[in-house]
Amino acid sequence: MSVNPMAYEAQFFGFTPQTCMLRIYIAFQDYLFEMMMVVESVILKKLDGLPGSNISRSRIRKSTEKFLLFMKERFDKLFSKMEEVLLQLVLSIPKNVLLPEDKVHAQYPYTKEQFQELQDEVNQLQEQYKAEAAAGQALRAELEEQKAVQAELEKILQWFDGFDNICREHGTGNFKESLAFLTKNSKKLQDVLKDVEEKSKKIKSDQLL
Repeated sequence: MSVNPMAYEAQFFGFTPQTCMLRIYIAFQDYLFEMMMVVESVILKKLDGLPGSNISRSRIRKSTEKFLLFMKERFDKLFSKMEEVLLQLVLSIPKNVLLPEDKVHAQYPYTKEQFQELQDEVNQLQEQYKAEAAAGQALRAELEEQKAVQAELEKILQWFDGFDNICREHGTGNFKESLAFLTKNSKKLQDVLKDVEEKSKKIKSDQLL
């Protein structure tokens, strides 16, 4: 069998020429075997009808196998020649023939170097796309972070608004005045606590005496 892959012929026929020749070879071989079995059965019937025949069935089987081997050797030689002719003249596509689906290559030919340049450009575009996708993902993460910060700021502003309203309810004008009011009252509270602690210490010392 031929070792040439004949890929272009397989593209056209839908099967490899070697596969076709193999099936033909197997079909011929099966037919040869069946034919020898028919010949053997005819010989056995003829011998059964002859009086005084001393030829055994096993001898006839050996003769049949020997003749089958002889025929197979001759058939293999003839088939190899037939295969060579069919593969070269029938199942092959000439070098100057272009299949319809490959005509685009003839209209837009390119060299190996040009193909490599296109491949490099495709790879570069893929890398750019990956970089842009990563940058987009980083921007989306930053936007989510900004939204979270904005939400916290809104909470703080709401707290300040509420605090300002409370201060106004207690007679304090604005936020600056409210801070001054809280600072003043805090200092007074610290002084009261300090005075209480001193009096407590004095009372304990008097009790010990």
